[in-house]
Amino acid sequence: MSTDQFRVRRALLGVSDKTGLVEFARALQELDIELLSTGGTRTALERGGVAVRSVEDFTGSPEMLDGRVKTLHPKIHGGILARRDLETHRREMAANHIEPIDMVVVNFYPFESTVERANVSLDEAIENIDIGGPAMVRAAAKNHSHVAVVVDPGDYPELTEAIRAGKGGLSSELRFRLARKAFARVAAYDCAIANYLGRQGSEKSGESGPLGETFSVSLPLAQKLRYGENPHQSGAVYGDFSRIAEQLHGRELSFNNVIDITSAVNLILDFSDYDDAIVAILKHNTPCGVGLAPTLKAAWDKAFATDPDSPFGGIIVTNRPWDMELARAVDELFTEVLIGPDFPPDVIEFLRGKKNRRLIRYHRGAIRRDELDSRRVLGGLLVQTADLSLEDARTAKVVTRRQPTDAELRAMNFGLRVCKHIKSNAIVFVTADRTLAVGGGATSRIDPVYAAREKAARLGVDLKGSVLVSEALFPFPDGPTLAAEAGATAIAQPGGAVRDHEVIEAADAHSIAMVFTGVRHFRH
Repeated sequence: MSTDQFRVRRALLGVSDKTGLVEFARALQELDIELLSTGGTRTALERGGVAVRSVEDFTGSPEMLDGRVKTLHPKIHGGILARRDLETHRREMAANHIEPIDMVVVNFYPFESTVERANVSLDEAIENIDIGGPAMVRAAAKNHSHVAVVVDPGDYPELTEAIRAGKGGLSSELRFRLARKAFARVAAYDCAIANYLGRQGSEKSGESGPLGETFSVSLPLAQKLRYGENPHQSGAVYGDFSRIAEQLHGRELSFNNVIDITSAVNLILDFSDYDDAIVAILKHNTPCGVGLAPTLKAAWDKAFATDPDSPFGGIIVTNRPWDMELARAVDELFTEVLIGPDFPPDVIEFLRGKKNRRLIRYHRGAIRRDELDSRRVLGGLLVQTADLSLEDARTAKVVTRRQPTDAELRAMNFGLRVCKHIKSNAIVFVTADRTLAVGGGATSRIDPVYAAREKAARLGVDLKGSVLVSEALFPFPDGPTLAAEAGATAIAQPGGAVRDHEVIEAADAHSIAMVFTGVRHFRH
């Protein structure tokens, strides 16, 4: 249907979010479009000097039941759903005194923001479930050949321009796009309601928790990706990723880039309580070097010294805005993605010298770290709460005769933040300001210790005086023994093995100080 065949003569406006409403309504009014509204929307429009006809006057029925019934009426839904191209519909409309409604501008009661508030009651949540709004939006979206539906105030400027250019008309392409967006909004709204109510448990049990009876997801396309995990696979990312990870330069992202960026940002956020500069290098979404220093360049030197081979084609993330000193140091290598909270203009200009390198600015305020973690499995999804636990070695249980020194405790705390992000089975040798050797992705608890020792020896990294951190328990005494042989003087691990007593005895035999955190961090 062309713009010439479609013209908006009557629009119904009923919104909770009134951003830009009055300005948009004025634009419609200038085109002699009759405006219908009710409740708070009508009040806002009238205060803005916009003439509006009440829905009650249009239907001949009063608003009732504390506002629960306003638009649930045949004259509203008939006006929205009627097909103008069918003679039978036109006859039935005339017989029942139904006038067409050509545009529906609706957004819903703020259910999502209501249930995010602390201590919100179930009754309050229920009252913020919109009924009439989604019903009208679904009807208008279904009948988009004859009705324009608007659910996002962000679309008002484009629509204002389009409807003025079309002298009251909107193209079929635009109406179809608005309809798709409307159905997606209804789906997301229903998902939020189902997830919230599913977490409440039965009235009898009164039990509630983060995981409910269903897990519903509705996310908008953030961006198409170059390809999936491999070039023969297609890939896309949905949700708020592009708002959190803003790309400043470089070719389009791949599936693996998105995973790497997510891993890198999650790691750096676990150092939010550190004041000094942090630089982490990751490869295949696992850290291969992390450094702490007063400056980014000094932190980079420490991270890079852990494993000079792996940064090639890797990911680099910082907790501070990048500076030119770090940029010049990193520029000597081929890297896939550089990530930071900001990049000054001169640094961006310099780093853009390599066209294929991606620059990503992450926005801490846009990140919700408490979101549920999900993974595709055969026939469904695995869902869990996020692993946000950060243990403090100072409050951990000391299980050996020797108490850890203050330097060892600081090294443990540094290592605990790194080790939870390494692929299991994982260990890391550290000091208080850097990683020395990393072992991960192994099939036994002892293999990563061997791998880390051997790599350190090959690279000439001295592990004497280091601290070993393990993301899971040591089941046998060979763990502390190998750590001691490598030069480690202290160990932090979850504990909880059947043979803990033998592991402790081995640590004592080598004068190693060891603490049990009681928390494991498997990462598969």
